[in-house]
Amino acid sequence: MNQQGGEKPRRRRYFMGILEMLGLKRLINAYGTVTLIGGSRPSEEVLKAMAEISKVFVSMEELYRKVGEIIAKETGAEAAIVTSGAAAGVTLSVAACMTGGDLKKAYQLPNTTGLKDEIVVQRKHKSIYIYVAQIPGAKLVYVGNEQRTLPSEIESAINDKTAAILYMYFDPQEGVVPLDKVIEIAHRKGVPVIVDAAAELPPVDNLRKFVKMGADLVVFSGGKDIGGPNDTGIVLGRKDLIDAIFKLGPHSLDVVDGQLTCFIGRPMKLSKEDIVGLLVAFLRYIKMDHEARLRKLHEMVDKVVNELSNIPCVKVSKYLPDSSHPVRPLIIPKAEFDLSNCVLNADELLELLKKKDPPVIAYSAHGKVYVNPQCLTDDELEIVIERFKEVFSEKCKNCPKKRK
Repeated sequence: MNQQGGEKPRRRRYFMGILEMLGLKRLINAYGTVTLIGGSRPSEEVLKAMAEISKVFVSMEELYRKVGEIIAKETGAEAAIVTSGAAAGVTLSVAACMTGGDLKKAYQLPNTTGLKDEIVVQRKHKSIYIYVAQIPGAKLVYVGNEQRTLPSEIESAINDKTAAILYMYFDPQEGVVPLDKVIEIAHRKGVPVIVDAAAELPPVDNLRKFVKMGADLVVFSGGKDIGGPNDTGIVLGRKDLIDAIFKLGPHSLDVVDGQLTCFIGRPMKLSKEDIVGLLVAFLRYIKMDHEARLRKLHEMVDKVVNELSNIPCVKVSKYLPDSSHPVRPLIIPKAEFDLSNCVLNADELLELLKKKDPPVIAYSAHGKVYVNPQCLTDDELEIVIERFKEVFSEKCKNCPKKRK
């Protein structure tokens, strides 16, 4: 140590909390498993496994294969692979359907000259996430309109350039051709079906449902309800297509035209810690008592409603989401705040909650505010309730005394 105490700040920095060191605030997550605030909260079991694998070196190819075999066995799929999030899973699934494991075709992506490069998508499935299907160079062919799609429109869109049908699974959704019918049409035409079911857990049965229906590739997020690292995903499905994904993926190198090369999945790298963490989270998830967990989530929403129901200007109720609700999965109940007779609108209420210490992150839809219990502990739920009480007490003194 020098006379000025040069080491003291550095040593202090090592031992202070990571949030303090970075100048970050802990957030209370009343929103859900959203990527922008960290996805999920991995269990101690998951973190322990990640720490254990971090101390050794392994063959990444063997690790991928072994973990994929376990996940495939537990889901009834022919094969499975871990990806760097569900979005990467969709990108690689599309690329696999375009190339079919042919290394020369894989090498030319995103140049699609001579390849099947059209992906059929129902218009109502167009979302902000659909872009990831275009990364390999695919062209999206939309069918139907904003109100509905007819089976005949899907059938007419399939031609010799069609690489796959991409089905963005939102359950329930009105006006779309259901998945079982899409699979029947696609397979009759010799075209694979990719299902993006990133946030469609729970119910846990969905891990088997879509493969059993005949979907060729099914994509789930590993960092949402499964509780793995936020940057993980799972693709389940046909072995030939999963093998094609592996060839395209971050840890594959091969020789094309006499030259060693990597492929389009190279930027989508996963660590051994990610892969093992996802596996442990997955195994924990499929053994979980999901009925008991859902009952607990209902109890948490009931507590919010009961504790905040005496606020004169706000109607607080339990909400069981319908198909128009943007936050998935719909099976999880939410506490709904109707502000139609309040001086605060939804954006103002959310902003005031964010300014609390610790900040509470809820969300809005259709002019109402919602609390999702999915990621809350009991202690955090108490904080959420208290912060809502504080905001309404501070800001709603001049609100009408009766609700509409």
